[in-house]
Amino acid sequence: MIQRPRRNRRSAAIRALVRENQLTVHDLIYPVFLQEGRGQIEIASMPGIYRYGLDALLTHLATAYERGIQAIALFVALPDQKKDDRASESKNPQGLYQQCIRRIKSELPEMLVITDVAMDPYSSDGHDGLLNADGEILNDATLPILTDMAVSQAQAGADIVAPSDMMDGRVAAIRLALDHSGHTNTGILAYTAKYASAFYGPFRDALDSAPRSGDKKTYQMDPANRIEAVREAELDLAEGADLIMVKPGLPYLDVIRELADISTVPVAAYNVSGEYAMLKAAALNGWLDYRSVVLESLTAFKRAGASLVLSYHSFEVAGWLSARD
Repeated sequence: MIQRPRRNRRSAAIRALVRENQLTVHDLIYPVFLQEGRGQIEIASMPGIYRYGLDALLTHLATAYERGIQAIALFVALPDQKKDDRASESKNPQGLYQQCIRRIKSELPEMLVITDVAMDPYSSDGHDGLLNADGEILNDATLPILTDMAVSQAQAGADIVAPSDMMDGRVAAIRLALDHSGHTNTGILAYTAKYASAFYGPFRDALDSAPRSGDKKTYQMDPANRIEAVREAELDLAEGADLIMVKPGLPYLDVIRELADISTVPVAAYNVSGEYAMLKAAALNGWLDYRSVVLESLTAFKRAGASLVLSYHSFEVAGWLSARD
């Protein structure tokens, strides 16, 4: 035989030499949860993941930074008394979220802070958009709420704002608002192809942000659609997105590949809470080797074309990778 592909697999050294995709700590964005008060509370459906009070979060992030993690995605859980139908707390300059951004940038100035732009953590309805009396999500009426939120986060020191709401036209509206308020250097990571997925359950437990009525299928994408994601990407790119994202990750590797092939900006994949919970639960039951399946899963995102991966595994993976190096 002239062709013997196995020659390039015969030792660890040659496998490393010809490896097509390499996962590094610089590929990782670590999603973290903030709550009022002190200490930390483990999220029951996400073993090993916690909601942190501000001081506890800063301590944890300092350790994460020492492990090489340079970017976080920040999410906030608020009590019901701070929620209303217009997400008013989202633009409070003295709110917990804004305080946290300022503290992170003060104590860990090199840490890249990516903030969440959506109504659901602040909304008494639990939706990502403004709800009318008939239960309809009002797209255009939601945009000013999102732009105020994004500007408030940028003023607090956010490096990148990440609209996760899936309202039409929100990237353009946010870009215009940021520029007009003097935040021309604040980037936008668009949740471009965010699917109406059943894999978000543990995340909604973490933030207590499940819709109080109905579902999100009129604004999040149908899981059956692939070409629609291309349309969303083309719109977000035209509106000024600096990065685009596919969410969830593992069930949508084909969509990641599709967008990576046409995008002129980096593509991120969100390895979501349900994906984390599945691997963690299987590992805790002794059914899978946790480290192996996590690294294989994250490498799959790179192989599919993702430049960046948001993953709850990031803290552990950063430790593994630093030990390996």
